Amino acid sequence: MKNDMSRRFHTRVITNIIYSTVLACLVEVFLVTNLTMIGRYAAENGKEGSLAAVFYQPDSLIVLLYVLVGIAVFSVSFLLLQRESLAYITRISAAMQNIAAGDLNTSVEVIGDDEFSQMAANINLMVGEIRDLMDRERESERTKNELITNVAHDLRTPLTSILGYLELLSGPVKLDPKMQEKYIGITYTKAKRLQKLIEDLFGFTKLNYGKISMRVTRVDIIKLLSQLLDEFYPNFMEKNLAYELQSNVPSMMITADGNLLARLFDNLINNAIKYGAEGKRILVRVRADDEFVTVSVTNYGYVIPKEELPLLFNRFYRVEQSRSTDTGGTGLGLAIAKNIVDMHGGTINVSSDLNGTVFTVRLQVNFDINKENFVSLGENHEYEV
Repeated sequence: MKNDMSRRFHTRVITNIIYSTVLACLVEVFLVTNLTMIGRYAAENGKEGSLAAVFYQPDSLIVLLYVLVGIAVFSVSFLLLQRESLAYITRISAAMQNIAAGDLNTSVEVIGDDEFSQMAANINLMVGEIRDLMDRERESERTKNELITNVAHDLRTPLTSILGYLELLSGPVKLDPKMQEKYIGITYTKAKRLQKLIEDLFGFTKLNYGKISMRVTRVDIIKLLSQLLDEFYPNFMEKNLAYELQSNVPSMMITADGNLLARLFDNLINNAIKYGAEGKRILVRVRADDEFVTVSVTNYGYVIPKEELPLLFNRFYRVEQSRSTDTGGTGLGLAIAKNIVDMHGGTINVSSDLNGTVFTVRLQVNFDINKENFVSLGENHEYEV
């Protein structure tokens, strides 16, 4: 493609040179023929001293004059034939100067299909990429500031409560055993919440900036989900939630990192408990075949607005903005879940309506260990298999 454009450009320049040369030659022939004829006429009529007679038998000065006229004709005609290209180059140069001065709204109209049009297209592409990069940098700065604000709020709230209750428990006023037990229980709950927030932040930091090792083995995903649901039993009881695991197979061995999958479904089940308490039921369904296994986690609580569904897997995004103590968090759980799914070469989707909010994960049964599958929230990751 590039060679074709280069050939077309060179062909156009050579053609213009030939046109200009032919025109200069024609003008030269016209001038020499006519001026010689006029000079001969003047000489034959006894006007040897006139200016016209000089051209009848030209000397070196006249020949030089002819050459200069030919060069002038060639130059003018060549410039006229190349004027569009020269004007285009000027516009490209002006655009580059504007870009260098910081004007990223500059664009160059792509005209033709030669090297200059390719240059203009590349400039437009470069400006677009710079704009995108700056937008990403601004978004990164915004999310970083949001993270600091969210962390300060989410960590301060339970920490303040913990310190307050510990101060009461260690104070000079003697509390009765029931009150002490109550305060210790509240402190423990707040400490567990604080632990969960710190784990989310640490997990995000590790995925985004640090190194993560992926150790792939054979994992029974049915057994894994069953164990996770059993571990969440106290949470289900606390929220008065029923839970059910449905599967079309009694067991299903897949190639995956068991620890990362546990983190993935832990986040999804925890999310279902937090936002599905009103629905009184959590359903985990597994559908497997020879190539893929599909796991869906359904809660029947709050219906998520359709316009917010594409944003759920964004870092720091939360559906409710009240930051209540019941559902508050860093907004990293679903972002981490998507990251883990991407690392396994799978997909994760969400839908929400009156029939429930469903997070669906689709994984390969025989995961192909290929670094091209590893898509993370950040860069500079190392993978061990």
